[in-house]
Amino acid sequence: MHLLLASKSPRRRELLAQLGISFSIVNVDVEEHVDAALPAAQVAEALAMLKAGAYTAAMADGEVLVTADTVVVHQEQVLGKPHTRQEAVSMLQLLSGDVHQVYTGVSLRSNQRSVSFTECTQVHFRPLSMREIDYYVDHYRPFDKAGAYGIQEWIGMVGIERLEGCFYNVMGLPLARLYRELQAFVNGNESLVD
Repeated sequence: MHLLLASKSPRRRELLAQLGISFSIVNVDVEEHVDAALPAAQVAEALAMLKAGAYTAAMADGEVLVTADTVVVHQEQVLGKPHTRQEAVSMLQLLSGDVHQVYTGVSLRSNQRSVSFTECTQVHFRPLSMREIDYYVDHYRPFDKAGAYGIQEWIGMVGIERLEGCFYNVMGLPLARLYRELQAFVNGNESLVD
């Protein structure tokens, strides 16, 4: 079994490598757009499936395409990647002192079949001062991150009080769930570790 990871995210590449599974990087270009009426909890999985469907290269038997998408949801509102400094600041102000959800949708596809799933983590932020928000945005420039933050960065270290769910899910790939799903995908008990 050989994985094809369709992701531009360096964090997803790093996380998958840490599982000890052999994989190659492939490119999928797709406009990430879903129906506005779709519930926020289903957006990440819909986007992962959209990416999987956009991969049109021939796949060899034994190859599994992995696509994923992560969204941050606050009070049923999907927070994407900020385009400007002010958007990043505004997102962090929304998250400050509150609970939000991080959903990662994953799609697995081979020549024989496909499955997809969503993992959710509840993230509790303590109240953040404007000075802390400004410091983080100016020093870490989180414009490539859903919700304008990376849990593995300074803001996660000082601002997140607790999690309910998978830490790695918030980074962009729910590793424990992915590992179990891959084992099931390749029929059960076979170890995926090199």
